Amino acid sequence: MAQHIARKRFGQHFLTDRAIIEGIVDAIAPEAGDAMVEIGPGLGAMTLPLLQRIQPLTVIELDRDLAARMRKRGDVEVIESDVLKVDFAELARARGKKLRVVGNLPYNISTPILFHLLGFVDHVVDQNFMLQKEVVDRMAASPGNKDYGRLTVMLQWRYTVESVFDVPPEAFDPPPRVDSAIVRMIPFDQPPALDAKLLEEMVQVAFSQRRKLLRHSLGHWLTERNFAGHFDLQRRAEEVPVTEFVALAQQL
Repeated sequence: MAQHIARKRFGQHFLTDRAIIEGIVDAIAPEAGDAMVEIGPGLGAMTLPLLQRIQPLTVIELDRDLAARMRKRGDVEVIESDVLKVDFAELARARGKKLRVVGNLPYNISTPILFHLLGFVDHVVDQNFMLQKEVVDRMAASPGNKDYGRLTVMLQWRYTVESVFDVPPEAFDPPPRVDSAIVRMIPFDQPPALDAKLLEEMVQVAFSQRRKLLRHSLGHWLTERNFAGHFDLQRRAEEVPVTEFVALAQQL
């Protein structure tokens, strides 16, 4: 089969280090009966080890040449599509159970993918992804850390987020210019009851001037909404724990 040349427009970097691939699959720990969905299978670095442990396996691939390669295997369900257009709720209904979602995500659109999946979190058991390390650091950050920000809050209010291990550039072909990391995301069984859109707007406002105290940003926003409760605005957004942002959204 002809060699596939990585396409920059799809953010393609193919994982080639066998030891790291085995480590990732071990971390995912697939079990018989899992409804597994892989985003961006590429040349099948993770697909093939996964197929040795579970079947069926659904893969989502935008590159038509790579999708065609996967179809020729005959042992995977191939969805040739932009992942941002995929209805994961429909996939879960088709499989009759919640999904386990995995993949080496395209780094150029990783954040939009994470937010897209957030909309289907009720249909997911867990998510295990390869991402740019900088993004994983932001996802798993704690309050007071420079990496703590909007992405942190919008994911941690709904998932337990764990950085599993780092992956160096030389594990890929072609090597990316950044370090990578594996992240595990497990949805909370009983998430807080709140308006997610309101929380998203509030957090965006809070971090819009992250160097300034919240009274300069979130304070004005709360005043416009006639908020009569108490919230300490004499802090920067990065100092506020996720639980306090959630509690404020619930009060509103």
